[in-house]
Amino acid sequence: MNKDLLLQHLRTVPDYPMKGIMFFDVTTLFKRGDCLKEIVDDICEIYKDKGITKVVGIESRGFVAAAAVAARLGAGFVPVRKPGKLPAATIAEAYVKEYGKDTIEMHTDSIDPGDVVLVHDDILATGGTASAAVRLVRKFSPKSVYANFIIDITDIPRSCPIPSDVEVTSLLQLGEKE
Repeated sequence: MNKDLLLQHLRTVPDYPMKGIMFFDVTTLFKRGDCLKEIVDDICEIYKDKGITKVVGIESRGFVAAAAVAARLGAGFVPVRKPGKLPAATIAEAYVKEYGKDTIEMHTDSIDPGDVVLVHDDILATGGTASAAVRLVRKFSPKSVYANFIIDITDIPRSCPIPSDVEVTSLLQLGEKE
């Protein structure tokens, strides 16, 4: 993995969305073909032998790499969205995140019991959104669940940790103070 390439092009925005928060903006990585390719290549390398059948992308930045990884692995892509954004019957999971409470949804026909699911998002911070996505996926009784992130912010306490039996990987481990 070319960690330096990703770090060189990652934008950091101080005090966003609120004072004291350092926001890691991965959109600057997505707009560069070499960085996007590096992200997708690295995630696919980690999961190429895991038998992934569905890649779940968390709205909205999680969609970008998740869809590309799904296509490369020959898996299906499943969006996890905010309430009211999906057109058919949904199943929901509520959670607490850094800045308040929220809910995410998936279509009720998204995952089959034999699926091997990779949940992907851009950032792992407190774990609220990610752990809610894992709980949501588990409602479908898949064979197994993995979780992956472009960035793991390591110096933020996990107020909602991902269950310990879910293998979690990230491409970059950064401190919010960096």
